[in-house]
Amino acid sequence: MSEILSKVKKHLRPQIQIKAQAASKVAGKDVKPFPVAGLLFFLTVLAVLSLLSTLGFQNRIKLFVAGEVATHDVAADQNLQIEDTVATAGRRELVAETQPPVFDLSPKPFLDLTNGVEDILSAVAEANGEELEKLRWQISENLNVEIGQDVIDSWQRADLRDLVRSKVLPWIKTAYEPGVVSASSILLAYKNGILIRDLPTNMEMLRIDPRDIKDLKQVRDALEAHLKTDLNRPIRVRKAVNALIHPFLVPNLTLNQETTQGRKREIMAAVEPLYYNIKKGEIIVRQGERVGPVQQLKLQSLYRLQSGGVQYMEGVGGFVMCLLLLLVLHFSLEKRGLRAISDKDWLFLGTVFLAFGLFAKFGNAVRLPTGDVPESVRAMYFAYSLPLAGAAGILALFFPKRLCILMSLMLSFLTCRLIGADLNLFCYYFIGAMIFIFLLKRSETRVQVLKTSLPLIATLLVMWISVNLMDFTDLTTAGTGIFFIFLNGLLTLLAVMGISPIMELLFGYSSRFRLMELMNLEQPLLQELMVKAPGTYHHSLVVSNMAEAGARVIGANALLAKVSALYHDIGKLKNPQYFIENISGKDNRHNKLAPSMSALILISHVKKGVELAREHKLGPVITDLISQHHGTTLITFFYHKAQEMAEAKGEDPVREEEFRYPGPKPQSKEAGLILLADAIEASSRTLVDPTPSRIKGHIQSILRKIYTEGELDESQLTLKDLTLLTETFHRILTGIFHQRIEYPNVDRGGGKPAKPKEPQAETAKASPEQAA
Repeated sequence: MSEILSKVKKHLRPQIQIKAQAASKVAGKDVKPFPVAGLLFFLTVLAVLSLLSTLGFQNRIKLFVAGEVATHDVAADQNLQIEDTVATAGRRELVAETQPPVFDLSPKPFLDLTNGVEDILSAVAEANGEELEKLRWQISENLNVEIGQDVIDSWQRADLRDLVRSKVLPWIKTAYEPGVVSASSILLAYKNGILIRDLPTNMEMLRIDPRDIKDLKQVRDALEAHLKTDLNRPIRVRKAVNALIHPFLVPNLTLNQETTQGRKREIMAAVEPLYYNIKKGEIIVRQGERVGPVQQLKLQSLYRLQSGGVQYMEGVGGFVMCLLLLLVLHFSLEKRGLRAISDKDWLFLGTVFLAFGLFAKFGNAVRLPTGDVPESVRAMYFAYSLPLAGAAGILALFFPKRLCILMSLMLSFLTCRLIGADLNLFCYYFIGAMIFIFLLKRSETRVQVLKTSLPLIATLLVMWISVNLMDFTDLTTAGTGIFFIFLNGLLTLLAVMGISPIMELLFGYSSRFRLMELMNLEQPLLQELMVKAPGTYHHSLVVSNMAEAGARVIGANALLAKVSALYHDIGKLKNPQYFIENISGKDNRHNKLAPSMSALILISHVKKGVELAREHKLGPVITDLISQHHGTTLITFFYHKAQEMAEAKGEDPVREEEFRYPGPKPQSKEAGLILLADAIEASSRTLVDPTPSRIKGHIQSILRKIYTEGELDESQLTLKDLTLLTETFHRILTGIFHQRIEYPNVDRGGGKPAKPKEPQAETAKASPEQAA
């Protein structure tokens, strides 16, 4: 016996150690390791697709020059803006014309006039004889005018000098104050007014109507009128004054060309350019059309942009948006966030994203022409035929609904960027994906999946019509569009029905279809269980019903829970006679074994169940649930029995680790659910007189014990879930243990009927551990 025990220990302990090392230890608690490798792969896929979305694979744009006849249609392969240089220049010129010119108002001309007049009058007053004649010729030469002797004689008169100083110069100063230009004709072009800048103060004033500004001729005429009319001077005096003043009379209001042009340049630079807004798919030039200058400009711009390669900043922006969607996913996955998604799951998600993204990008590049349909319409046809709902459906077969919806949102965003689609197509993809996810989650057979194609196609068709109505698109090609909608539905079904089995095989997932196949009680493994271990088979049926009902009320995967519960005890097939539900009569083999040996036999059924699950290809999900269905619980019956025997013999206390299941603890709601259903169903057989109140108290006791021992810490089960499970398990077990009366037996010979007995419940004397 000791030799057998040592062999079993040697075989099982490495498995226990491996399981113990599988979980990380943080602050004394088991924490699921963060899926770094898988998440990095998924992020790499997102980065690649984000950069790929900025790269174009279309044929090079053929350049047609103005005046040439186009040999084929040319359509824009992207949305872009092209500056309309002609219109922009025209607009800037128009704005520049509204800028008033700057005229400098200078005090210098009047000062020069005053100084010149004073110099002449002073010189003439002091000269006489030959000096006066010499001065006359000198003044004539300096002023470039002929000064007569009569004028010189008038200048020598004191009354004329007083007239000039007291009357003429003040009048000229007043005439100069608003400004005097050289000729009034230069102001006629400035209909928007002029800016007059006073040079001493540098202050500016807008003169809206500059036509009342006098020029030199008007000032001369006004001076003549002033002398003649206002001052009543004779012609001799007027001639002498005009000869003195006119040579020094120059404009004091002059155009500052440099400042004016500088301000025009500033205001022109502030004018926003005008652009041609070109949408992707828009026809630039049609076959047989003569190319114009504007079309040539558009073609040249498209040609230059095609050689730009990857736009890294644009790709970074798309990648950051994907990261934000991942952040939303993290906060939506309850307390564990992204940690709840395993490396294998991230690898699967990344593979689906990469495959569909490459299909969308390269398919968009090599799409086949459809006769005379314009390029823009061909692009839309391809976009509407992309089976994004199929990719979402593949995810829906293996992942929870919430994860599928958020991943479909991200995939819709990336797809629209990859093919250059707009918000309308984003809604088309995302809504179609969500509808198909909901339809698939309600399907349990492949026939039901086939039936989902009709509502999916109807949804896509309605959205296609609505998108075209919003875009004011001509529906004359509706027949072709409907064909591509049906093609979308066909490709979606092919993706789900054809690709999902391949993904299931490569990644080891169990799809809903596979689970339905495994649920068939005609499966060889279940048939073998029914023949070799009928008690275990019956126990598994009850646990599966409990798990299914419990999963429905707490929102877990009911189908997965039910199927996993059917197979959770297949490890008992190796030694069915050592489990109490398969023992008939009083032949209990554990009575002849040491407690430690009995514990190892019970523990071994988990490992053997995992081996059988792998051998029969039940799938990693079910295999993991089998390995977790006892967690790290203690086999209390044999542990206490071993303690009592050790104390009686005076030996060292037994090690508790030898009587614990190796784990790991349940890692999902379904695993925790099966652990609870298994423990409660097995231990409920020990109840004496199982009334509804006793059953409920027993369920609460088992739940409390398992919860306080920490077995459910990693299962995501909440206290609310446990309350719902208590009510569900109580309802099921009450139905199983309901009391029956014994009907009277009538003797075939016509005797009296037997007296009916009082109803009694069967009493099981097995321990929970043996029953489990």
